[in-house]
Amino acid sequence: MRKTGVPAIIMLLVSFIIVIGSQTFLAPCVHGDGTFGTCHWAGRTLLGIGLAADILALLALCVRRARFGVYLSALPVCVLGILTPGTLVDLCHMSTMRCRMVMQPAMIILFSAAMLCALIGAILSAGE
Repeated sequence: MRKTGVPAIIMLLVSFIIVIGSQTFLAPCVHGDGTFGTCHWAGRTLLGIGLAADILALLALCVRRARFGVYLSALPVCVLGILTPGTLVDLCHMSTMRCRMVMQPAMIILFSAAMLCALIGAILSAGE
């Protein structure tokens, strides 16, 4: 495997964790009566952004000539994922809620890792 595909594999794994985690173990809480707050929509938005990152990682694995452009297009997707919880989509006001204590920091870390993989992939594939 070429060295420019390794960041795509890592980015694919990280974005897969984002997709699964945003709906399961990193998801915002559901209230006792079955309702949910605004942070629910942050989780749904992160699901969509994670799917977009997954698709871009798969494209980076499949294409050769446009790999640099695919990696570059993944950068703003990851920035959007970093900014979504708490900045673009409001979270609960209490700092002890699950969305602020678990989801927001985990998504910032995971999307930062995906962005780092995309940046490394872009640097490695720039000379192709």
